[in-house]
Amino acid sequence: MKISSRDVLVIVDVQNDFCTAGRLAVPGGEEVVPAINRLADKFENVVLTQDWHPADHISFASNHPGKHPFETIEVSYGTQVLWPDHCIQASAGAAFHEALEISRVNLVIRKGFRRGIDSYSAFYENDHTTPTGLAGYLRERGLKIPYFVGLAFDFCVRYSAEDARRAGFEAVVIEDACRGIDLGGSVAATRESLAALGIPVVAAEAVS
Repeated sequence: MKISSRDVLVIVDVQNDFCTAGRLAVPGGEEVVPAINRLADKFENVVLTQDWHPADHISFASNHPGKHPFETIEVSYGTQVLWPDHCIQASAGAAFHEALEISRVNLVIRKGFRRGIDSYSAFYENDHTTPTGLAGYLRERGLKIPYFVGLAFDFCVRYSAEDARRAGFEAVVIEDACRGIDLGGSVAATRESLAALGIPVVAAEAVS
């Protein structure tokens, strides 16, 4: 898969809290870093996303008495998974993994910073209407195809790729530069959803 100067690598949430010993660790999360660094060298355009939650965020189980992580509640925009407290603004857990090479990054998109709404996608918060600004940035720069890598494959990477397609962009997911949580079969569901939308899921070695 040949990339061009109008393509962009979108690195999703490679933050300490999603890596080993983090508050919401994705199994093997830090293992994606070397592959992502190699991929970033091939792209002229690189964007990072960063979970950036206030301590009283609606998605934290600790803010719902009697509830536990990975249970669900109903909120104004639908079903919300409750998570352990993670990626709290300005905390060490919210920082990017120290081995992630960020010197060539053009833009950082922070998401989930509104207390009352969670945000998985790089394009829209979980109400599917509140934009992050990424779509407008890509259009103004004339960028065409976002390639998605990072954490987690079955949540923030999945929803970012799906929203890219719905926003009118082509999208590609580089699966071996991602890791998944696999909550209730969510990895298999992600593969099915991406296939149904015609979003290619490729290996890093196929991208040149």
